[in-house]
Amino acid sequence: MAEIQEAVTPNAERRAAARAERRTARLAKQITAFARSHGGGAEGQIAYVGEAGARIVLVGENGEWGDLVAPTYDIAREAVERSCITVHESFDGGLAAKVRTGPYEWSRMAGIQIGGPANT
Repeated sequence: MAEIQEAVTPNAERRAAARAERRTARLAKQITAFARSHGGGAEGQIAYVGEAGARIVLVGENGEWGDLVAPTYDIAREAVERSCITVHESFDGGLAAKVRTGPYEWSRMAGIQIGGPANT
């Protein structure tokens, strides 16, 4: 029985590694596409979000922003490295100052306090 488990484990590990590689490649492609479509470059920050993985916040050269979620912090880190964007340790004032927000974001942030959409 132990021989069977040993034979299955390497296959399971290879499949998990292949899934992680595909996810990393897909995220890197999405990050690169975001940078290309928002002024040719982007900066980002990775935040650990618990069991959900890691959130990659992207800010394009034109101030547009977006985010992606990776299943693990390591996959997120590898994806941003492959996409060759500038990565910040934190979402500090310098990075935040580059974000361009519009009326929709302002109304969502303030919610019903300034007449924005309700959080329903």
